[in-house]
Amino acid sequence: METISFARGGPAPELLPLEELADCARTVLGREGRSLLSYGDGAGYAPLRELVGEWFGVHPGRVVLTNGALHGLELLARLIASGQTVLCETPTSDRAYQVLLAAGAAIVVAQVDEQGLDPVSTEVALVGQRPPVLLYVNPTFHNPTGTTMTAERRRTLVALASQARFAIVEDDPYRLLRFEGEPVPPLFDVSRKTSVYLSSFSATIAPGLRVGFLILGERLAERVAAAATDTYITPALLSQAIVHEFIRRGRFEPNLRRVNEQLRLRRDAMLAALEKHFAGARWTRPEGGYFLWLELPPPTDAREVLARAHGVTAVAGTAFTATASCLRLAYGSASPDEIEEGIARLAAAV
Repeated sequence: METISFARGGPAPELLPLEELADCARTVLGREGRSLLSYGDGAGYAPLRELVGEWFGVHPGRVVLTNGALHGLELLARLIASGQTVLCETPTSDRAYQVLLAAGAAIVVAQVDEQGLDPVSTEVALVGQRPPVLLYVNPTFHNPTGTTMTAERRRTLVALASQARFAIVEDDPYRLLRFEGEPVPPLFDVSRKTSVYLSSFSATIAPGLRVGFLILGERLAERVAAAATDTYITPALLSQAIVHEFIRRGRFEPNLRRVNEQLRLRRDAMLAALEKHFAGARWTRPEGGYFLWLELPPPTDAREVLARAHGVTAVAGTAFTATASCLRLAYGSASPDEIEEGIARLAAAV
């Protein structure tokens, strides 16, 4: 029996633009291979920094390219979170949570519901605590729940951050993967470009390229770039140049449309399968991204369900600081037919 995976939040291999990326690699190596394969600026490949700066309306000096978004968070956390209080969502990204803990942060949590991070819960979480240096938040197509924070809550959160004087670190790799509903402005825009913005091209082009980016104040950007240089001497310039060439050729938007069409098919297949096989459970209905959140009737323990399940994998909610009755289901890497079969296998283990 071949295992069907709902564990990994990324595109299926058949969704990767392999031939186009291969041609981009040949082009950039032929054009500037000697410099790309040598040591370079810790902040990353200058043309891609300039392009990201144009996208977001900021000076390229505020842009630092990283080896994926998580690496950007690790560099930032190491610089400013050690020994400090950090505010975080619950549930939240398991990897981000571990990065913040490893940086030596004291983590305080606020609740996520169907409208995203709850500002009231955020204010309550701050009572009696040392003032946090930052809030880590994934507001759009949230990992793990798939929910999106409302525009009203975003405005409230930015006002609270200004009043309480903590930085917002917005992890936003899925925003462009919207296949339903109306876009919501990123917190970066709501804050008038004063918050920290963190994203990557893993979800929109290919995760194996390992190209992410941070947008920071220029002084902090210089510190992060220096920390990157101290960590690995030079960035992955070849991957960054491939991403830039892919975008420069006008291939990014068509690829994004193709990926979004496929994600919608997979999301719909999972919703239909849950409706068929999981009576009595609750789940979110994401308008984009890769994740869906399943709440099994208590006292069901999702960890025990996964241990009993044959030929299907997912991630228990406890990995994301949530209750044991929850499961994160990622629908991007399985076909619609596989999704139907995988949900049936999972239901058989409940």
